[in-house]
Amino acid sequence: MHPPIDSSASADLNSHAAMVLLVDDQVMVGEAIRRALATEGNIDFHYCSDPYKALTVAIQTRPTVILQDLVLPGVDGLSLVQEYRNHPVTRDIPIIVLSTKEDPAIKSAAFAAGANDYLVKLPDSIELVARIRYHSRSYLALVQRDEAYQALRQSQQQLLESNMELRRLTNSDGLTGLGNRRYFDEYLNAEWMRARRDGREISMLMIDVDHFKAYNDTYGHIAGDEALKRVANTIFASCDRSTDLAARFGGEEFALVLPGTPAGSARLAAEKLRRAVEAMQIPQKDTGSGPWLTVSIGTATAIPAEAQPCTDLIQVADRGLYQAKRLGRNRVVPGQIPAATE
Repeated sequence: MHPPIDSSASADLNSHAAMVLLVDDQVMVGEAIRRALATEGNIDFHYCSDPYKALTVAIQTRPTVILQDLVLPGVDGLSLVQEYRNHPVTRDIPIIVLSTKEDPAIKSAAFAAGANDYLVKLPDSIELVARIRYHSRSYLALVQRDEAYQALRQSQQQLLESNMELRRLTNSDGLTGLGNRRYFDEYLNAEWMRARRDGREISMLMIDVDHFKAYNDTYGHIAGDEALKRVANTIFASCDRSTDLAARFGGEEFALVLPGTPAGSARLAAEKLRRAVEAMQIPQKDTGSGPWLTVSIGTATAIPAEAQPCTDLIQVADRGLYQAKRLGRNRVVPGQIPAATE
Protein backbone atom coordinates (compact mmCIF):
# COMPACT_ATOMS: atom_id res chain seq x y z
CA MET A 1 0.00 0.00 0.00
CA HIS A 2 1.14 3.55 -0.69
CA PRO A 3 1.65 6.01 2.17
CA PRO A 4 -1.24 8.49 2.42
CA ILE A 5 -0.98 11.78 0.59
CA ASP A 6 -0.59 14.70 3.00
CA SER A 7 -2.01 17.56 0.96
CA SER A 8 -1.43 20.05 3.78
CA ALA A 9 2.32 19.45 3.61
CA SER A 10 2.64 19.69 -0.16
CA ALA A 11 5.23 22.15 -1.37
CA ASP A 12 4.70 25.08 -3.66
CA LEU A 13 6.48 24.06 -6.85
CA ASN A 14 6.76 27.64 -8.00
CA SER A 15 8.57 28.94 -4.89
CA HIS A 16 11.92 27.50 -6.08
CA ALA A 17 13.46 26.96 -9.48
CA ALA A 18 14.33 23.48 -8.23
CA MET A 19 13.58 21.36 -5.19
CA VAL A 20 15.89 18.39 -4.68
CA LEU A 21 15.34 15.33 -2.51
CA LEU A 22 18.45 13.21 -1.94
CA VAL A 23 17.87 9.64 -0.74
CA ASP A 24 21.18 8.17 0.46
CA ASP A 25 22.07 6.39 3.70
CA GLN A 26 25.56 7.90 3.78
CA VAL A 27 25.43 11.17 5.72
CA MET A 28 28.78 12.24 4.26
CA VAL A 29 27.35 12.01 0.75
CA GLY A 30 24.34 14.02 1.85
CA GLU A 31 26.55 16.73 3.31
CA ALA A 32 28.74 16.84 0.21
CA ILE A 33 25.77 17.33 -2.12
CA ARG A 34 24.23 19.88 0.25
CA ARG A 35 27.43 21.91 0.06
CA ALA A 36 27.60 21.56 -3.71
CA LEU A 37 24.13 23.07 -3.96
CA ALA A 38 24.48 25.59 -1.13
CA THR A 39 25.67 28.39 -3.37
CA GLU A 40 22.68 27.94 -5.67
CA GLY A 41 20.13 30.30 -4.18
CA ASN A 42 17.15 28.94 -6.06
CA ILE A 43 17.70 25.24 -5.36
CA ASP A 44 15.97 23.94 -2.24
CA PHE A 45 17.64 20.83 -0.78
CA HIS A 46 16.02 18.03 1.25
CA TYR A 47 17.76 14.94 2.55
CA CYS A 48 16.42 11.51 3.57
CA SER A 49 18.83 8.92 4.98
CA ASP A 50 16.17 6.26 5.67
CA PRO A 51 15.13 4.49 2.45
CA TYR A 52 11.99 3.15 4.15
CA LYS A 53 10.76 6.74 4.58
CA ALA A 54 11.84 7.93 1.15
CA LEU A 55 8.47 7.64 -0.57
CA THR A 56 6.66 9.35 2.31
CA VAL A 57 9.18 12.21 2.33
CA ALA A 58 8.87 12.58 -1.44
CA ILE A 59 5.09 12.80 -1.17
CA GLN A 60 5.36 15.42 1.58
CA THR A 61 8.02 17.61 -0.03
CA ARG A 62 6.97 17.23 -3.69
CA PRO A 63 10.51 17.72 -5.10
CA THR A 64 11.18 18.63 -8.70
CA VAL A 65 14.08 16.15 -8.80
CA ILE A 66 14.90 13.03 -6.76
CA LEU A 67 18.56 12.02 -6.37
CA GLN A 68 18.38 8.32 -5.60
CA ASP A 69 21.28 6.15 -4.44
CA LEU A 70 21.14 2.58 -5.75
CA VAL A 71 22.93 0.84 -2.87
CA LEU A 72 20.84 1.16 0.30
CA PRO A 73 20.63 -0.96 3.47
CA GLY A 74 17.79 -3.48 3.23
CA VAL A 75 16.24 -1.86 0.17
CA ASP A 76 16.97 -2.26 -3.52
CA GLY A 77 17.41 1.21 -5.00
CA LEU A 78 15.79 0.14 -8.28
CA SER A 79 12.73 -1.13 -6.40
CA LEU A 80 12.44 2.27 -4.76
CA VAL A 81 12.58 3.91 -8.19
CA GLN A 82 9.67 1.70 -9.24
CA GLU A 83 7.74 2.69 -6.09
CA TYR A 84 8.07 6.34 -7.05
CA ARG A 85 6.79 5.53 -10.51
CA ASN A 86 3.81 3.59 -9.15
CA HIS A 87 2.56 6.38 -6.88
CA PRO A 88 0.33 9.09 -8.43
CA VAL A 89 2.14 11.92 -6.61
CA THR A 90 5.69 10.92 -7.56
CA ARG A 91 5.23 9.04 -10.82
CA ASP A 92 6.30 11.99 -13.01
CA ILE A 93 9.06 13.43 -10.80
CA PRO A 94 12.46 13.13 -12.54
CA ILE A 95 14.80 10.65 -10.85
CA ILE A 96 18.58 10.90 -11.13
CA VAL A 97 20.16 7.64 -10.03
CA LEU A 98 23.48 7.82 -8.16
CA SER A 99 25.81 4.86 -8.50
CA THR A 100 29.35 4.06 -7.44
CA LYS A 101 30.42 2.97 -10.90
CA GLU A 102 29.80 3.48 -14.60
CA ASP A 103 28.29 0.08 -15.38
CA PRO A 104 26.23 -0.25 -18.60
CA ALA A 105 24.16 -3.12 -17.17
CA ILE A 106 23.28 -1.18 -14.01
CA LYS A 107 22.59 1.94 -16.06
CA SER A 108 20.26 -0.02 -18.36
CA ALA A 109 18.41 -1.52 -15.38
CA ALA A 110 18.01 1.94 -13.83
CA PHE A 111 16.45 3.38 -16.96
CA ALA A 112 14.21 0.32 -17.29
CA ALA A 113 12.99 0.87 -13.72
CA GLY A 114 12.00 4.44 -14.56
CA ALA A 115 15.04 6.60 -13.89
CA ASN A 116 15.53 9.73 -15.99
CA ASP A 117 19.27 10.11 -15.57
CA TYR A 118 22.37 8.37 -14.20
CA LEU A 119 25.38 9.86 -12.41
CA VAL A 120 28.43 8.33 -10.78
CA LYS A 121 28.85 9.77 -7.30
CA LEU A 122 30.14 12.05 -6.25
CA PRO A 123 29.41 13.98 -9.44
CA ASP A 124 31.03 17.22 -10.45
CA SER A 125 29.11 20.16 -8.93
CA ILE A 126 28.69 21.99 -12.22
CA GLU A 127 27.35 18.91 -13.97
CA LEU A 128 25.07 18.05 -11.03
CA VAL A 129 23.55 21.53 -10.94
CA ALA A 130 23.10 21.56 -14.71
CA ARG A 131 21.26 18.23 -14.68
CA ILE A 132 19.10 19.25 -11.71
CA ARG A 133 18.09 22.47 -13.46
CA TYR A 134 17.36 20.69 -16.73
CA HIS A 135 15.16 18.02 -15.17
CA SER A 136 13.43 20.55 -12.88
CA ARG A 137 12.53 22.80 -15.81
CA SER A 138 11.17 19.81 -17.71
CA TYR A 139 9.13 18.64 -14.73
CA LEU A 140 7.70 22.08 -13.93
CA ALA A 141 6.76 22.53 -17.58
CA LEU A 142 5.00 19.15 -17.46
CA VAL A 143 3.14 20.14 -14.29
CA GLN A 144 2.05 23.42 -15.85
CA ARG A 145 0.87 21.64 -19.00
CA ASP A 146 -1.07 19.16 -16.89
CA GLU A 147 -2.66 21.96 -14.87
CA ALA A 148 -3.56 23.83 -18.03
CA TYR A 149 -4.99 20.64 -19.53
CA GLN A 150 -7.02 19.92 -16.40
CA ALA A 151 -8.29 23.50 -16.36
CA LEU A 152 -9.25 23.16 -20.02
CA ARG A 153 -11.00 19.84 -19.37
CA GLN A 154 -12.87 21.35 -16.43
CA SER A 155 -13.86 24.35 -18.52
CA GLN A 156 -15.03 22.08 -21.33
CA GLN A 157 -17.02 19.95 -18.88
CA GLN A 158 -18.64 23.05 -17.39
CA LEU A 159 -19.46 24.29 -20.89
CA LEU A 160 -20.91 20.89 -21.79
CA GLU A 161 -23.03 20.85 -18.64
CA SER A 162 -24.18 24.42 -19.29
CA ASN A 163 -25.09 23.54 -22.88
CA MET A 164 -26.95 20.44 -21.72
CA GLU A 165 -28.86 22.48 -19.15
CA LEU A 166 -29.61 25.14 -21.77
CA ARG A 167 -30.83 22.46 -24.15
CA ARG A 168 -32.97 20.94 -21.41
CA LEU A 169 -34.50 24.32 -20.63
CA THR A 170 -34.98 25.06 -24.33
CA ASN A 171 -36.73 21.74 -24.87
CA SER A 172 -38.78 21.72 -21.66
CA ASP A 173 -42.15 23.13 -20.74
CA GLY A 174 -41.67 25.67 -17.98
CA LEU A 175 -44.60 24.52 -15.84
CA THR A 176 -44.50 20.73 -16.08
CA GLY A 177 -40.91 19.95 -17.04
CA LEU A 178 -42.11 17.73 -19.89
CA GLY A 179 -41.01 18.30 -23.46
CA ASN A 180 -42.45 21.48 -24.94
CA ARG A 181 -44.39 21.75 -28.19
CA ARG A 182 -41.36 22.66 -30.28
CA TYR A 183 -39.40 19.68 -29.00
CA PHE A 184 -42.41 17.42 -29.45
CA ASP A 185 -42.69 18.43 -33.11
CA GLU A 186 -38.98 17.80 -33.71
CA TYR A 187 -38.98 14.48 -31.89
CA LEU A 188 -42.13 13.15 -33.53
CA ASN A 189 -40.82 14.05 -36.98
CA ALA A 190 -37.47 12.34 -36.29
CA GLU A 191 -39.11 9.17 -34.94
CA TRP A 192 -41.65 9.18 -37.79
CA MET A 193 -38.82 9.18 -40.34
CA ARG A 194 -37.01 6.46 -38.39
CA ALA A 195 -40.17 4.32 -38.34
CA ARG A 196 -40.59 4.88 -42.09
CA ARG A 197 -37.00 3.84 -42.75
CA ASP A 198 -37.22 0.75 -40.52
CA GLY A 199 -40.77 -0.21 -41.52
CA ARG A 200 -41.86 -0.16 -37.87
CA GLU A 201 -44.97 1.02 -36.10
CA ILE A 202 -45.11 4.26 -34.18
CA SER A 203 -47.90 5.23 -31.81
CA MET A 204 -49.06 8.42 -30.19
CA LEU A 205 -51.44 9.34 -27.37
CA MET A 206 -53.23 12.68 -27.29
CA ILE A 207 -54.31 13.43 -23.73
CA ASP A 208 -56.66 16.15 -22.50
CA VAL A 209 -57.61 16.99 -18.90
CA ASP A 210 -61.39 16.80 -18.65
CA HIS A 211 -63.35 19.93 -17.65
CA PHE A 212 -60.17 21.80 -16.91
CA LYS A 213 -61.71 25.24 -17.45
CA ALA A 214 -64.31 24.39 -14.84
CA TYR A 215 -61.54 23.18 -12.54
CA ASN A 216 -59.73 26.53 -12.86
CA ASP A 217 -62.98 28.42 -12.32
CA THR A 218 -63.69 26.42 -9.16
CA TYR A 219 -60.25 26.10 -7.57
CA GLY A 220 -58.25 28.92 -9.15
CA HIS A 221 -55.32 28.98 -11.55
CA ILE A 222 -52.67 28.19 -8.95
CA ALA A 223 -54.47 24.98 -8.03
CA GLY A 224 -54.95 24.37 -11.75
CA ASP A 225 -51.21 24.62 -12.34
CA GLU A 226 -50.55 22.16 -9.51
CA ALA A 227 -53.10 19.76 -10.97
CA LEU A 228 -51.42 19.97 -14.39
CA LYS A 229 -48.03 19.24 -12.82
CA ARG A 230 -49.42 16.17 -11.05
CA VAL A 231 -50.99 14.92 -14.26
CA ALA A 232 -47.72 15.60 -16.12
CA ASN A 233 -45.76 13.59 -13.55
CA THR A 234 -48.14 10.67 -14.02
CA ILE A 235 -47.78 10.89 -17.80
CA PHE A 236 -43.99 10.97 -17.49
CA ALA A 237 -44.07 7.95 -15.16
CA SER A 238 -45.96 6.02 -17.84
CA CYS A 239 -42.94 6.21 -20.19
CA ASP A 240 -41.57 2.67 -20.03
CA ARG A 241 -38.65 3.18 -22.43
CA SER A 242 -36.01 5.80 -22.97
CA THR A 243 -37.38 6.40 -26.48
CA ASP A 244 -40.86 7.33 -25.20
CA LEU A 245 -41.48 11.07 -25.06
CA ALA A 246 -44.00 12.86 -22.87
CA ALA A 247 -44.72 16.45 -23.89
CA ARG A 248 -47.11 19.28 -23.16
CA PHE A 249 -48.98 19.86 -26.40
CA GLY A 250 -50.65 23.07 -25.27
CA GLY A 251 -52.80 24.26 -22.37
CA GLU A 252 -54.26 21.20 -20.67
CA GLU A 253 -53.37 18.93 -23.59
CA PHE A 254 -50.47 16.49 -23.47
CA ALA A 255 -48.96 14.06 -25.96
CA LEU A 256 -47.04 10.82 -25.61
CA VAL A 257 -44.87 9.51 -28.47
CA LEU A 258 -44.32 5.73 -28.37
CA PRO A 259 -41.85 4.60 -31.06
CA GLY A 260 -41.97 0.92 -32.01
CA THR A 261 -45.31 0.41 -30.23
CA PRO A 262 -48.19 -1.44 -31.91
CA ALA A 263 -51.81 -0.31 -31.62
CA GLY A 264 -52.78 -2.83 -28.93
CA SER A 265 -49.90 -1.87 -26.67
CA ALA A 266 -50.64 1.82 -27.18
CA ARG A 267 -54.27 1.24 -26.18
CA LEU A 268 -53.19 -0.63 -23.04
CA ALA A 269 -50.72 2.13 -22.15
CA ALA A 270 -53.44 4.74 -22.61
CA GLU A 271 -55.91 2.86 -20.42
CA LYS A 272 -53.28 2.36 -17.72
CA LEU A 273 -52.52 6.08 -17.82
CA ARG A 274 -56.21 7.04 -17.65
CA ARG A 275 -56.68 4.91 -14.55
CA ALA A 276 -53.50 6.26 -12.94
CA VAL A 277 -54.73 9.86 -13.31
CA GLU A 278 -58.12 9.00 -11.86
CA ALA A 279 -56.44 7.11 -9.00
CA MET A 280 -54.67 10.30 -7.90
CA GLN A 281 -58.13 11.45 -6.72
CA ILE A 282 -57.66 15.13 -7.45
CA PRO A 283 -61.05 16.60 -6.39
CA GLN A 284 -63.25 17.96 -9.19
CA LYS A 285 -66.70 19.47 -8.59
CA ASP A 286 -69.79 20.29 -10.63
CA THR A 287 -68.89 18.48 -13.84
CA GLY A 288 -71.28 15.56 -13.82
CA SER A 289 -68.36 13.22 -14.60
CA GLY A 290 -67.53 11.99 -11.11
CA PRO A 291 -65.70 13.42 -8.09
CA TRP A 292 -62.15 13.25 -9.45
CA LEU A 293 -60.14 14.98 -12.14
CA THR A 294 -59.86 12.70 -15.18
CA VAL A 295 -58.37 12.62 -18.67
CA SER A 296 -59.61 11.63 -22.10
CA ILE A 297 -57.17 9.99 -24.50
CA GLY A 298 -57.08 9.46 -28.24
CA THR A 299 -54.61 7.01 -29.74
CA ALA A 300 -53.10 6.59 -33.18
CA THR A 301 -50.73 4.02 -34.67
CA ALA A 302 -49.10 3.82 -38.09
CA ILE A 303 -46.32 2.34 -40.15
CA PRO A 304 -45.45 5.52 -42.06
CA ALA A 305 -45.82 5.38 -45.82
CA GLU A 306 -43.43 7.24 -48.08
CA ALA A 307 -45.81 10.13 -48.80
CA GLN A 308 -47.31 10.55 -45.32
CA PRO A 309 -46.36 13.41 -43.01
CA CYS A 310 -46.20 12.89 -39.26
CA THR A 311 -49.09 15.33 -38.85
CA ASP A 312 -51.36 12.47 -39.97
CA LEU A 313 -50.60 10.74 -36.68
CA ILE A 314 -51.46 13.88 -34.70
CA GLN A 315 -54.74 14.35 -36.59
CA VAL A 316 -55.90 10.78 -36.01
CA ALA A 317 -54.99 10.88 -32.31
CA ASP A 318 -56.80 14.22 -32.06
CA ARG A 319 -59.91 12.74 -33.70
CA GLY A 320 -59.79 9.87 -31.22
CA LEU A 321 -59.55 12.41 -28.41
CA TYR A 322 -62.54 14.31 -29.80
CA GLN A 323 -64.57 11.09 -29.86
CA ALA A 324 -63.55 10.31 -26.27
CA LYS A 325 -64.85 13.75 -25.24
CA ARG A 326 -68.06 13.34 -27.22
CA LEU A 327 -68.75 9.92 -25.69
CA GLY A 328 -68.60 11.25 -22.14
CA ARG A 329 -64.90 11.81 -21.29
CA ASN A 330 -62.65 9.76 -18.99
CA ARG A 331 -62.07 7.14 -21.66
CA VAL A 332 -59.69 5.97 -24.40
CA VAL A 333 -60.68 5.97 -28.06
CA PRO A 334 -58.30 4.67 -30.77
CA GLY A 335 -58.21 6.11 -34.26
CA GLN A 336 -57.23 4.79 -37.68
CA ILE A 337 -54.67 6.60 -39.79
CA PRO A 338 -55.83 7.30 -43.34
CA ALA A 339 -54.05 5.77 -46.30
CA ALA A 340 -51.54 7.99 -48.06
CA THR A 341 -52.76 9.64 -51.25
CA GLU A 342 -50.70 9.06 -54.34
